[in-house]
Amino acid sequence: MPQDVQDVLHMKTNNSVNGGVDREPGEIFFFREGSVVFWNVKNTTMKKVMRIVSKHEIGSYEVALVNWENEQMMYKYTDHATRLVKDEIMLSSANSPQATTLEKFTFSNAMALSVKLAIWEYSLDKFVGSIEWVPENLKAGRRLKMSMQEVMTRVGQLFELRHHINLSSDLLMTPDFYWDREGLEMIYNRMCNYLNIARRTKVMNEKLNHCSEMVELMRTHLNDRHSLRLEWMIILLIAIEVVFEIVHYVERFIEKQFPSETVTGHSPST
Repeated sequence: MPQDVQDVLHMKTNNSVNGGVDREPGEIFFFREGSVVFWNVKNTTMKKVMRIVSKHEIGSYEVALVNWENEQMMYKYTDHATRLVKDEIMLSSANSPQATTLEKFTFSNAMALSVKLAIWEYSLDKFVGSIEWVPENLKAGRRLKMSMQEVMTRVGQLFELRHHINLSSDLLMTPDFYWDREGLEMIYNRMCNYLNIARRTKVMNEKLNHCSEMVELMRTHLNDRHSLRLEWMIILLIAIEVVFEIVHYVERFIEKQFPSETVTGHSPST
């Protein structure tokens, strides 16, 4: 692999599905964000590799989600140039092994990005489900039973998702690796188009904008409620102060109207 390929580990294995005359080895691409792409690898080997990888996970996802969110495609070799035909990958048999590996990496890169996007889509759908009750409560005029800390937690979750999608991933632009490799860039873009990555990213950002507006409404509602509580506390304190002033005024009025008589005693003269 070229030196400018970052955040990916490439391995080959002899436990391949295609063990014919050509003895094409199985290939595995490990991406730093947690995705793994297998080419021509037996199921037993895939399961073994996944068990090894799972021992070194950091911030792992649910097992059911990992098993569900995956991409599977067929590939074969052809005498023509490498391309994507419907849902099948066609690799050129005229390429060198190094060139074929780079093409496999390009397809793998797009597939790994699609799987990662699917994970974020699931996280966003789960977030949307957690605030579905808010519009209904507002419509019915009921109070939002949430603390400011819970609302700020929701804000943090939204900003984390927005950061992953728009800043720390390649969803919005082609990676730098393909800028001076036009052939690989064309393969990468076609694969991304096939997986609807651009459209899915746009839909996710629209959902994020709507959720941000909803969370901002919740925060505004809680701020208004907090401000109203402070106003009532100030009014109560002023009322207490007025009561004390009235009591003091009454005491002074009584003292002026009914002054107390002084009694003076004299000792008898001898």
